[in-house]
Amino acid sequence: MKGARLLLLAAVPVVATASVYLFAPEDSGAGGAGPDLSSAYRSQAAQDAEGAQGAKAWAERSEGAKSAEDKAVIADLPPGLAAPAKKELAQQLVASAENSTLDWRSAYAYIEDIGDGQGYTAGVIGFCTGTNDLLTLVEGYTKAHPGNGLARYLPVLRAVDGTDSHEGLDPGFTTAWKAEARVPAFQQAQDTARDRVYFDPAVRLAKLDGLGALGQFVYYDAMVFHGPGTDPTSFYGLRERALQKSDSPTEGGSEKAYLDTFLDLREDAMRTRDADIDTTRVDTAQRRFLNEGNLGLRTPLEWQVYEETFRVP
Repeated sequence: MKGARLLLLAAVPVVATASVYLFAPEDSGAGGAGPDLSSAYRSQAAQDAEGAQGAKAWAERSEGAKSAEDKAVIADLPPGLAAPAKKELAQQLVASAENSTLDWRSAYAYIEDIGDGQGYTAGVIGFCTGTNDLLTLVEGYTKAHPGNGLARYLPVLRAVDGTDSHEGLDPGFTTAWKAEARVPAFQQAQDTARDRVYFDPAVRLAKLDGLGALGQFVYYDAMVFHGPGTDPTSFYGLRERALQKSDSPTEGGSEKAYLDTFLDLREDAMRTRDADIDTTRVDTAQRRFLNEGNLGLRTPLEWQVYEETFRVP
């Protein structure tokens, strides 16, 4: 996922239940209750000799590659955005900006070229034919389900990876994608890839930085929009720059001040891509929740994206 896309679909809100989080709704700085994050933070910092690249390596490690210390600290933290109701809410918030709907499951079959130079954008989190994540998804899915309706496109997907080319994909690939998206196993494959590449690393790093559910969502949405890269305008680069400008709660800083810094940098990065870009997914959604002191991302929520109002009771 590397850019916003708009589908005018019906908004279908669902009820999200409240949970208990590490930080109170008000800005608690680094004084929130819960386990001491300093040991895990030092562990990540030790991996971080190369800045954003080290953070990316730490966040994306498999369960088997994590140290016992890191596993213990993360396991002791509240689930935050990973709690089922909050995770559902996170997908709705992203879908409101990406597809103008709260019905995020309607995007499994989505596919179009949005003209951003990354080929076809498709699926529940906007996998792209030009950015390797769509290729990786189809390769993994084909390994588990040989003979699926997308398998025959693998040679072409490898050829166009890294480009915006449709060569060999037109006219049949979009039809094949939509057909395969009706298969529950492919829907599950999309969810799994979304969590592995975007959701889980973003939430893991946000927890390490001492952020509550709102901060975890801020990281996740930035990961979705800017991509999991390490350059200055991709997620890991943005986080690295934010940490250079403002202390995270784990480092003793104010949660609100740190998130303000991160969102400022993110909006700058969005405008670097397109000076006229709509930034309402930040301005009238995430920034609104932050200014209201809703660090726990408690419901009910109301926000605007692209001049459309969304509500979750």
